[in-house]
Amino acid sequence: MIRIQASRFVILSLASAFVSNGAFAQRGEIESQTYEIVKEKSIEFAPANRVFDKVQPIKGESGKTKVNYEIIDPKINISAPKLTPAVGASTDEKKNEEKDVLNNYIKLGGGNYGRFLGEAFVGGRPAEDLAFTAQLKHLSAANGPVDNKNSANAATNIKLGGKYIRSTYKVDANLEYDRKNYYFYGYQPQPEGVIVDRDTIRQTVNQFGVNLGFENTDASVLVDYSVKTSLNSLRDRYSGSELDWGTKLNASIPITEEFYALLEADAFLSQRVDQFTYHRNLFRVKPTFKYVTEGFTVSAGLNVVNETDSELNINKTKAFPVLNVDVTPVSGLHIYGGWNGDIVRNTLRSMLSENQWLGPNVLIVNSEKTSEISGGVKGEISGGFNYEGKVAYTSYRNFYNFNNSLADTSRFSIIYDTGKTKVLTISAQVGYNYNDAFKTSLKANFFDYAVANVEEAWHRPDLTINWFNALSISKKLFVTADFYMLRGLKAKNFQSGVVTKLPVIADLNFKIDYLLTKNFSAFVSLNNVFGKQYQRYQYYPQQGLNFIGGLSFSF
Repeated sequence: MIRIQASRFVILSLASAFVSNGAFAQRGEIESQTYEIVKEKSIEFAPANRVFDKVQPIKGESGKTKVNYEIIDPKINISAPKLTPAVGASTDEKKNEEKDVLNNYIKLGGGNYGRFLGEAFVGGRPAEDLAFTAQLKHLSAANGPVDNKNSANAATNIKLGGKYIRSTYKVDANLEYDRKNYYFYGYQPQPEGVIVDRDTIRQTVNQFGVNLGFENTDASVLVDYSVKTSLNSLRDRYSGSELDWGTKLNASIPITEEFYALLEADAFLSQRVDQFTYHRNLFRVKPTFKYVTEGFTVSAGLNVVNETDSELNINKTKAFPVLNVDVTPVSGLHIYGGWNGDIVRNTLRSMLSENQWLGPNVLIVNSEKTSEISGGVKGEISGGFNYEGKVAYTSYRNFYNFNNSLADTSRFSIIYDTGKTKVLTISAQVGYNYNDAFKTSLKANFFDYAVANVEEAWHRPDLTINWFNALSISKKLFVTADFYMLRGLKAKNFQSGVVTKLPVIADLNFKIDYLLTKNFSAFVSLNNVFGKQYQRYQYYPQQGLNFIGGLSFSF
């Protein structure tokens, strides 16, 4: 069933050290995403026969509400190179029958470090097949962990979105503007009486994006397809800019009831301007065939990628195998494995989303995942338990990491391993849900790096642990807690030659929500309860124990 969340009333959330209720989190620290228990209205349409990712699902116990919640890993697979761990919001698939749902909300809050939070959300459905949303978020901190205002930060985000769904097709579009203002406060301690000019360490990043998608939802049409295109622009305070246009096509054709031909095609055209002007393009065609039965799924094909870069004189085409197998020996159990490769597209936008402390004129090069072999097992058992274990062995060229630059240790450079980098990843996850009154999910990841032409995988962890818990004490009182741990971070000061093992990062956060009335709720967040000014990136200590509290009005 295709469903659109037209509006929502948030009654449970958890914020990170710089975030409350889904507001912006400063990059370069452990980031706790928003957890939400959502009351929602939905637009329902006739089901479509989607086969892009058709696979036999794990079958839970009948008659019970199925709750999925996912931990998003610190991505070592650099196709999504975010290193800071984050936990996604739990989602409840049960249809909400409540008719009197409060759709829109306004939130105001404040806390130590001179924080201010303001957020507003408005959603509507002017017609049965049309829905829209508008959201504004602002979070700022007047002071930070180093030299007060010299480590302040502010972020503003505006989102406008709409969906139009007919019985045979779906159109969705959205606009987004994001502005981040912060300071490079990772400078060396200054002599007494020396004042750092804030204007020389200030950074402002403005991003604007527009997305448009069209998808066939008519099950009677033989060819199933979707097309999505997006245009994104980025500009910073140091005359750096990037314009990026990407279009993606997914299509499938059933040959028999069990056999499908699938096609994925991508085209990305981008221009980056700083000291030089780079025209960087990437084109991908990925035809595959998929065979699906009750207890067995296999897909095989070829991934062909062409990349060009005018300034770096790159124009090459690579082909990689695609093979995935999924076996269900018994209901509720999946055993899977795969072999694949790709050109991982890196952009200034993706790099800044991972490490905002980058200096100007950093080198941006795509990374080649020459081969990845993986296997694992996942499933559900009675009593509300779910689990997954996975092992992956991946080879890269131009595997990247971040380290303080030689010219200015308060700014970061991107270091690429031009040889073959081998990464072993072992992960395990277990979750438990008790009648939606208590949810917990624990995941651990172990990474081993074998680099070729660089000293170390700077600032990449060798062990991460994420533990999320949500407890409904009553119909009005909700408590969430999350714990993150990162170990094995190494950094080097290229000016002095000193290599530093950064201390283990342990971050514990609590959030309490209380429904005062039908329209009002109050929240209090306690972040970084251990009070450690840990460094996710060298010379950038994070805020210690901090809090934010406020009220939410829904209407």
